[in-house]
Amino acid sequence: MARRQTVFVCSQCGRREPKWLGHCPDCGAWDSFTEEIVAAPARRGSGKADGGGRAAAAPVRLADVTSSAVARFPSGIAELDLVLGGGFVPGSLVLLGGEPGIGKSTLLLQVLDAVAGERQVLLVCGEESPAQVKMRAERVCKRPETIAVLAETELESLLAAVDAQRPALVVVDSVQTLYSDALTSAPGSVSQVREAAGRFQRLAKDTGVAVVLVGHVTKEGALAGPRVLEHVVDTVLQFEGDRQRFYRTLRASKNRFGSTEELGVFEMTEAGLLAVTDPAQLFAGDGRSAAGAATHVAVEGSRCLLVEVQALASRSELAVPRRIATGFDRNRLAMILAVLARHAGLSLSSADIFANIAGGIRIDEPAADLAVAAALASAGRDTPLPPRVALFGEISLTGELRSCSQAGRRVAEAARCGYTRLIVPAADAAAHRGTGVQVDGAADVREALRLAAVAGPAGTTSAKSDDGGV
Repeated sequence: MARRQTVFVCSQCGRREPKWLGHCPDCGAWDSFTEEIVAAPARRGSGKADGGGRAAAAPVRLADVTSSAVARFPSGIAELDLVLGGGFVPGSLVLLGGEPGIGKSTLLLQVLDAVAGERQVLLVCGEESPAQVKMRAERVCKRPETIAVLAETELESLLAAVDAQRPALVVVDSVQTLYSDALTSAPGSVSQVREAAGRFQRLAKDTGVAVVLVGHVTKEGALAGPRVLEHVVDTVLQFEGDRQRFYRTLRASKNRFGSTEELGVFEMTEAGLLAVTDPAQLFAGDGRSAAGAATHVAVEGSRCLLVEVQALASRSELAVPRRIATGFDRNRLAMILAVLARHAGLSLSSADIFANIAGGIRIDEPAADLAVAAALASAGRDTPLPPRVALFGEISLTGELRSCSQAGRRVAEAARCGYTRLIVPAADAAAHRGTGVQVDGAADVREALRLAAVAGPAGTTSAKSDDGGV
């Protein structure tokens, strides 16, 4: 018997090596190579139309191509349509990722229920039985009888069934459960996931069927499987949130048919996921002043959100104090702490620092720097900010405040939500005064903290602790 040929494949980027490597030269991942059996390549035709093989592909002019820009169909859920850019594009391939139990299957079941009123839909369930799907559908769907369910994980049989029915929308839950007989590796392996995504991409482009693949995530929060999976699909959606809370957020990290800046907000209820159409004050505090809390005016795509930034500084018992950030970049937190120590006279080097964005939302924009700095100063000096005050501004390494994009929208949204005062970069203050809210401009972080009444005396070097020590 001939020895089976194997190859080692990186589970992060798909790099193939003849022998095992501990470190991937392409993506830098450690211990990511897994051994897989190499499948015999399928025999293809010569490419000549008269040679008995497959006909050669012919180029097509763009003038002769029918555009699908106006052929979108709505998902029936306004927040999902906002993130997608207006609905599903026929022939598109969408990847939806999220932690277990976050609500991915519930969301897509509600989408199928809404679309099934006018179009044919199909749910491919690889993780649940049709009976289990029906139990959830009877709870969250209005017309569960209109949804077709296929319990199949063998890739070839599944593709044949989809090609025969040609539904408008297909949901595969999940792509890690599919396997092809042409490959000998287990379902969920790099080669199986890559093969399933590639075959569904060809099916979607050839038939015009919109396909949604549900993907698992790793413990770090990244989509499981090879990195090439995110390159194959047209749209990558990330469903996020704290399972202990009721609110979920939907973002697009990649979207060939729309913006990647939009944010969809949902509320988990007993009847399923409900779209939150006005989440402006959803993640803000209750208006009471407390040490370590500041309000930031964030911009997510076409909407503004008021977000509460929380900070805690306590005396550390460790040789190297902790720096923990939830919903905010940890490296940016370290930079803000360094700027506060150098340019604002507030050193928290001996304190454990905890920063949190309330509500389970994540903020990545640099405009949140000033609110984080104000929360840290408020926690370090045990002094609350004045009530109904909001902040936004990017902090440079020199301590200066840089102008932020869409400052006018931020000011108007804060005023609409009842805030009476904003502290912003000086470059943004002059153009937005007279809007019914007090707008104070600051040139640097020290001046901004003084306006927020958390500056303290110059030379302050550490945070207060519970027992009065430092």
